[in-house]
Amino acid sequence: MLLNRRIIVGICGGIASYKAVDLVSKLQQAGAIVDVIMTEHAEEFIRPLTFATMSHRPIFSNLWEPSGKAAETHIALAEEAELLVIVPATANTIAKLAHGMADNMLTAVALATKAPLLLAPAMYKEMYVHPATQANLALLRERGTLIVEPEVGRLASGAIGPGRLPETSTLLGAIATVLGRQGDLRGRSVVVTAGGTHEPIDPVRFLGNRSSGKMGYALAADARDRGAHVILVSGPVALPPPYGVEVHQVETALQMRDAVHRFITNADVLVMSAAVADFRPDDVATQKIKKDSSDQEKHEGGLSIHLVQNPDILGELADTRNGLLKHREPGRRLIRVGFAAETQHLIDYAQSKLHAKSLDLLVANDVSRADSGFGTDTNKVLIFHADGAVEDLPVMSKIGVATAIWDRVVSLLSTM
Repeated sequence: MLLNRRIIVGICGGIASYKAVDLVSKLQQAGAIVDVIMTEHAEEFIRPLTFATMSHRPIFSNLWEPSGKAAETHIALAEEAELLVIVPATANTIAKLAHGMADNMLTAVALATKAPLLLAPAMYKEMYVHPATQANLALLRERGTLIVEPEVGRLASGAIGPGRLPETSTLLGAIATVLGRQGDLRGRSVVVTAGGTHEPIDPVRFLGNRSSGKMGYALAADARDRGAHVILVSGPVALPPPYGVEVHQVETALQMRDAVHRFITNADVLVMSAAVADFRPDDVATQKIKKDSSDQEKHEGGLSIHLVQNPDILGELADTRNGLLKHREPGRRLIRVGFAAETQHLIDYAQSKLHAKSLDLLVANDVSRADSGFGTDTNKVLIFHADGAVEDLPVMSKIGVATAIWDRVVSLLSTM
């Protein structure tokens, strides 16, 4: 996604400028060509050498250097850039950008480039909420600038409020969102499910599984990076929501089913990577079950809980008689991708699920493997196609698996 993409990172004079070092480093590690432009006041907070070391490129700052080469340089930077991201964006620079001023290298490049502009404001809370700053940001939004809203928290002054620079992961997500607008899923709407479900036994206990949600979140992020509108239906996980993705939190299988039914009406693709519980307790206790409780069936010091089967979300969609897809545009097909997490007879079970649920693709993995189980950062999958083809992919990162899956989905969409 970021390999060989030309990105300009503008650094303004604010205390949060030190956080931009990590952003530049992460961009360079991802293969981007990063040019850093610093304002004069930014150099009061952090030395240009630091950014030069992280970007492996020269740093630009002085528009008025004696040789006059900066005038030529700022035009070249502006023409080559695919994205201009300013982090931190101070109130002063935001005001200059809003009113078309070009009195330093950064604002001159901003005025000369046709590249998208992304701003990450960071400042004292009263400066951020001031009507002048908010009016300037509103004006920039009207022109197509993407604003990454600052976080609320403790500021350098010690005050609590809006104005903190977002974490690097959020900034990288925003950058990927902008660069992916013309990707091969642009104009497409996709629904991804992720994580496990929790089926309550009583107010403090539940039946669940070991799914971490990492695979589903990787799928959502990669679809976003390709320009899709992504709806992520997530069970309980310990993962931050991906930037630029519409996230809907659910807990139970029935809630996930309802959410999927609601969102597939306008979707082009459904990827069911969630580990949905097959069963749920028939009767949920309203109070915590105690060891000496007589409300539940007990025998030999144990507890008996009657389970009922949860609906098969993908299986229901395969049954055209129930009318779940009746509100979709005539002739508009929903590409459906399922997952099978198995511990034995992987191929047999996967092929059975593929055909029983009339899926376009089924992604299967052996979760008993150390490099492919729940919670790992890697995955080893086989991809089963509706036409009978089977692909055995090597062990790779979950984002790599996500990319492979979307590559095949894009191919299917191109034939529709």
